Amino acid sequence: MKMKSKIIALAFVALGVVLYSCKKDTITEPLTETPVQQDNTPYVLENGSFPSPSIAVDNQLTQQGVQLGRMLFYEKSLSKDNSISCASCHKQEFAFDDTAKFSIGVLGLKGKRQAMAIFNTAWHTNQFFWDGRANLLRHQSLLPIQDTLEMFETLPNIVAKLSTSPMYKNQFIKTFGSEEINPTKISLALEQFMNSIVSNNSKYDKYLAGTATLTASEDNGRKLFFMEYNQFFPSQSGAECSHCHSGFNFTNNDYMNNGMDTDASITDIGREKVTNNVSDKAKFKVPSLRNIALTAPYMHDGRFKTLEEVVDHYNSGLKASTYIDPALENTRGTGLMLNAQQKTDLVNFLKTLTDNALTTNPKYNSPF
Repeated sequence: MKMKSKIIALAFVALGVVLYSCKKDTITEPLTETPVQQDNTPYVLENGSFPSPSIAVDNQLTQQGVQLGRMLFYEKSLSKDNSISCASCHKQEFAFDDTAKFSIGVLGLKGKRQAMAIFNTAWHTNQFFWDGRANLLRHQSLLPIQDTLEMFETLPNIVAKLSTSPMYKNQFIKTFGSEEINPTKISLALEQFMNSIVSNNSKYDKYLAGTATLTASEDNGRKLFFMEYNQFFPSQSGAECSHCHSGFNFTNNDYMNNGMDTDASITDIGREKVTNNVSDKAKFKVPSLRNIALTAPYMHDGRFKTLEEVVDHYNSGLKASTYIDPALENTRGTGLMLNAQQKTDLVNFLKTLTDNALTTNPKYNSPF
């Protein structure tokens, strides 16, 4: 029995040596996690036929910066009760606009103006918001967060919230080289993402490239859009929309009073509140007409529900005002003299400015 016990004991020892040897061969050293590092790989804008934009030298687009901005754009913890994000009022399917006349904030209160669409901001050459109160896009990005009618949160609170997340700490390291989170970095990242949103793939763009054909109605609308108004030769007179909506982005990047109200009925003084210049009374930023069919309702106060109503306003609804743009005042006496078919054609052309690819592009949708 003693001999048998020794043999069994030796067998267990031998088995232990074999198992130890196998373990030693398969795991030779402890596994270590690769540290997160900054990555400044540039983000390349697909601007197609558009000219190269002038991106701020201190905030050039990087892949990681755009990704961080995208995460923050869809991050609901930027709001007081963690219920809404930037994307709640700027929806991708509507060209990053809101179909509500006035967006609803965390307290259930309505905003004061219709949300503006977000795309091609890299080519904006003036300020932001309807009244231009934000000089740079990075400045604009933080104001809705703090607005009591919108996200109603404080900057210290959003820094505290984000700082509890290892995911965000890592992304800030990848973008800025440090896990420190602060309002400036948040604003720069949001600016990068918004500047990355490009819309240049409409039917009209394809028409210009020779890969699409406009219908007879759309083409007649195109001619009316660019043709000058001529009160003396109605048959040769156009809508002259390009006076305000010009260039590749269909805006003159200006602020204008477009005859919405008489002097006595103006309730929103617009640009004047920013400049304190009475000549800017009821002037508002001229928006791009790209994707206009997706961004109803229209005007700073969302008073028009359809494009047909907008065309009717310019055709025969301009109000007398001291501050109306001179070019529009020139047409007020006779209107644009567009008949029913011409108005239909003009609307059909405006619809060719819709970029359906923008509404589904995975580069711009929620990363969560």
